Formats: sequence, C-alpha cells, structure tokens
Amino acid sequence: MSELEDVSLHIHDRISTLQRLLVLSAAELPQSKMKKLGQELFALETLLERFEKCVEQQMEQLKHLKEVELLFQKDVEDVRHMKDNVPAHIPRKKVPAHGIEPVLKKKEAEDVQVLQPQTVRKTTRSYVRELEVITRPEFDGIPQYMKGRVSYDQLNAAVESINTAVTAKYKILHQSLKTLNNHARKLQQRFKEQETKDTKGQYFVVEDDIREFTQMKVDKRFQGILNMLRHCQRLRELRGGGVTRYMLL
Repeated sequence: MSELEDVSLHIHDRISTLQRLLVLSAAELPQSKMKKLGQELFALETLLERFEKCVEQQMEQLKHLKEVELLFQKDVEDVRHMKDNVPAHIPRKKVPAHGIEPVLKKKEAEDVQVLQPQTVRKTTRSYVRELEVITRPEFDGIPQYMKGRVSYDQLNAAVESINTAVTAKYKILHQSLKTLNNHARKLQQRFKEQETKDTKGQYFVVEDDIREFTQMKVDKRFQGILNMLRHCQRLRELRGGGVTRYMLL
C-alpha cells in the first residue's frame, strides 16, 4: 500500500502544478511555458497509467486474500465441527465397558478369581476376536423401525459390552482347569457344553454370558440391538440344544 500512496501523492502534486499553470494561462504564456505544460500533462498521463496498474494489482491481491480468508474460515468451521462431533465410539485400543475390567459380578469376585501363574507364555490361544464398532454410515443405513430410540452411542456401548463378555469368557476357556476356582470351572464346563461342531473355530456368546460378565440388561431392547448388529453383519444366530448362540462375524 505504501507504493500506491506514494504514487497518489505524486499525482496530486502534479495536478496542483497544472492547476497553477492553468491559472496563469489566462495571460499569454511564453512558448517555453507551454512546452513545460505539455511535458507535465504527458508525465501525468504516465503516472495515471502506473496508478491504474497499481490499483489493479492491489485489487487482485485483495481478491486473493479474501479467497484465502474464506478457505481459512471453512477450515476453522470444519475443525470446530469435528471437535464438537467426535464419535464416542471409534476404532481404538480396547477399553473395558463402563470403565471396569471384564470381571465377574462383585458378589462372586472372590469365588471366581482366576489364579494366574507368575509366568504365562503368549500363544495364539490368547487371541480373542471382537466385534468392530458400528460406523456412522452403517448406523444411518439401519431402518428406523429397527433402530427405534436406540442412539448411535448406545448401540456401540452394547458392542463394547458384548466384547467384554467375549473377552471374559474366552479368558476362562483358554486357561488350564488347575488354575481355576470352583465357579470358574463350572463356567468353563458350561462354555464347552455349549460348543458344537458348527461353532468350532468361532467365537460366540449366549445371553447367560451377557448377564454374567456385563451390566447390560437382557431384555426386549437388547433383542432389538441384536437385530441391528445382525443387520450390520456383526453377528448371526445359531440355535440348538435350547440355546441361542450369537456368533461373531
């Protein structure tokens, strides 16, 4: 802007000079004065051209700055939107549901406590499959009659609870019988009795596992959540022997 202001001041000075010459032109001017007036007019025309170019450059720069400002404002709005709408459940390291470790009910904690050996070898048997969280597009694709009043966060909270039950179940199932207390041995026996040839190599839970290892109620609302998880291809049902098994996909 300093260059533009300098040009403007210079033009004003030249105009003032021309105005004085025009005032004097009422009288007869010598040839030298007329020549000087012509030179001044030519110089003024040149300055005006420079001034117009400067104005055009400044306007173009201002236009560019406004475009940058709009882009910056859009970025700020996008960041604010992401900050205000961070999903409560996104793929991340496993965190126990409700902020507690996947343990049994408090009244049975002492009876069900698993005795851990001081040194445990890590094997492939320690791997436990889990349900993946439901993404927002998947949730939006669930029919409204199926969702009812269940929110996106509530659905993924149920996913975490099911994962908690799966982890606790297979933690007991994968351990040696000698390391378990009475209640844990009974649970392990039940887990094995519920397995069939169709469940070999698969991970599943039953309603009793949900009751045993989580605080989630097994009711009509829970059945609706299972329907949504089946719709999203996270679970499938396998019935037999009077037991409904929820197989992880």
